[in-house]
Amino acid sequence: MPPIAAPAARTRTRAGRPPVPAARRHQAPGGGDGFRSPPARLGDALARAAPALLGYLAVRLLGLAVLAKWAHLKGHGVWTTLATSWDSHWYLGIADHGYDHVLGTQLNHNNLAFFPLYPVVVKVCAAVAPGSRASVGLVVAVVCSGAAAWGVFAVGDRLYGRRAATVLAVLWGALPVAVVQWMGYTESLFTALAAWSLYCVLTGRWAAAGTLAALAGLTRPTGIAVAAAVSLAALATLWRSGFARRPLAAALLAPLGWFGYVAWVGARLGRWDGYFAVQKLWGNQWDGGADTLRELRTLLVYDRSPALFLVVVSLVLILAGVLFLLCLADRQPLVLLIFTGMLLVVVLGSGGVYFPRARFLIPGFPLLLPLALALSRARRHVAVLLTVAAALSSAWLGAYMLLVWPGPP
Repeated sequence: MPPIAAPAARTRTRAGRPPVPAARRHQAPGGGDGFRSPPARLGDALARAAPALLGYLAVRLLGLAVLAKWAHLKGHGVWTTLATSWDSHWYLGIADHGYDHVLGTQLNHNNLAFFPLYPVVVKVCAAVAPGSRASVGLVVAVVCSGAAAWGVFAVGDRLYGRRAATVLAVLWGALPVAVVQWMGYTESLFTALAAWSLYCVLTGRWAAAGTLAALAGLTRPTGIAVAAAVSLAALATLWRSGFARRPLAAALLAPLGWFGYVAWVGARLGRWDGYFAVQKLWGNQWDGGADTLRELRTLLVYDRSPALFLVVVSLVLILAGVLFLLCLADRQPLVLLIFTGMLLVVVLGSGGVYFPRARFLIPGFPLLLPLALALSRARRHVAVLLTVAAALSSAWLGAYMLLVWPGPP
């Protein structure tokens, strides 16, 4: 895990309003600070993040308790539900048997649509750890969720201070579909890589930023958003400050993971557009958002009795767009805006299955910064009440999604 910079000291003005954090006063146009803060010891950094990590853990344990109780009432096993459901089955299959060799014609069947880093990590860890690969995959996801929550905190702390960052990490754990953070899915691993890559850009650690972005590109299709954020931030730094080897190396390194896997799929299938042909068989084609708008209109305008979960997904997508506009108004660092903007373009601009799209936005934690700032400045009882409500809603919806809703999360 990358070293963590000591947070800048923060004071308050006479008017009682917090001044612009040091990280933002010195923010370079490309997203880097132009300076490095003295690195803190790992123990000090962990102690600073401890309230955020404990808050995140409490929220996810609440979700697990609700899921366990509901699963018991319905006669389901919690472990099976979390470790082997839906996409988990595909990743475990890749870890066990590898990838397909041909494109085929069967819809929603070719496993080349799933990126390799998570199944590789599961396979390697299962070779040295006891238990089944499904159990190991679940443990990997839970551990990565902790690393992700720490990275989310680190970015928030760098920009707005410890209190807002703690709220940010807790809110990330209380997202409506946050249950997948503790499933055999890639969201936790991807968010960890994305968060620490963005943090490294904010602190000028270009080599680490490029490396983590490349690994994110091997984890999920939306890894292209991390690659674009790091590369464009590095190029902006070069434009502003002149030639420098480290930002240039990061700009070149960041997209290698995503493009490397796409090229490998093309070579494996013997056609340059092999990866996109696979995605077409899954119904995932970029259409500029036409399918998303059609689904939103149908569910929220024409459907007289829409499914509850689909309504929640629709509201999440709308809220994500509104929050991005607030992030623009708040003039977040360029690297964060590029990441969340690209993530929204990929998720909202693609066709295919509608109901997983709220899950696809889980790594977009910078979108939560306006909410985290507002809660951190609110009266304590208001902030606690709203946070508890978010946690309870997330716990209930997570159990509903896995045990009642008929489709994959």
